[in-house]
Amino acid sequence: MDLKEGCGSEASRETESGGMGSLGGPSSWQSFAHRSTLHGLRFIFPYSSSPYRSTSRRLLWSLALLASLVLLALESTERLAYFLSYPHVTSVDAVVSGSLVFPTVTVCNLNAYRFSHLTQNDLYHAGELLSLLDVHLQIPEPHLAEPHVLAFLTEKSNFTNYRPKPFSMREFSERVGHDLKEMMLYCRFQGQECSHQDFKTVSVCKMFLSQGISLRAQ
Repeated sequence: MDLKEGCGSEASRETESGGMGSLGGPSSWQSFAHRSTLHGLRFIFPYSSSPYRSTSRRLLWSLALLASLVLLALESTERLAYFLSYPHVTSVDAVVSGSLVFPTVTVCNLNAYRFSHLTQNDLYHAGELLSLLDVHLQIPEPHLAEPHVLAFLTEKSNFTNYRPKPFSMREFSERVGHDLKEMMLYCRFQGQECSHQDFKTVSVCKMFLSQGISLRAQ
């Protein structure tokens, strides 16, 4: 094979495969725009022989496509911000009933026990658990206590020649815990007023951080 003929045939093949731009054919970007499914892109970058080659028509399509992209970005941003706000819907259905069963009510008080109702025997057995006395039944850090609290603890924690009595945690909770009569300010059920006498204590939670009283209508 002649060397010139081989070079000439190779150059002609390169021109046919990738050099169409020099012969007036479509560029790679125009080919992409023509095959793209993005609406309007083929009219912005048409072929050289396309009837949509006019500058005014391409400008209008460019503005329309740019406006669509801006609206898409704004709507997507708004929806993303709404999603990140964690919206929720609460649905409440009101049902009218002629007869209702009063539910069990649990009343919790962070101040579990009434300080003024503590006795010397209570401090002897539960003073350390209540953080009022230390392991040696002495007042911890008395300089931090209020004057009336310090005076009360000083009087009640004098265990010299003291003989402790039997201690019951249930009796202690019921006696030193909060009274329902003092806690209930107002009660109304099915249009009628109720009071502490309409309830009875079912159980008392024996906890030092909070005291729960479960009540049931009589």
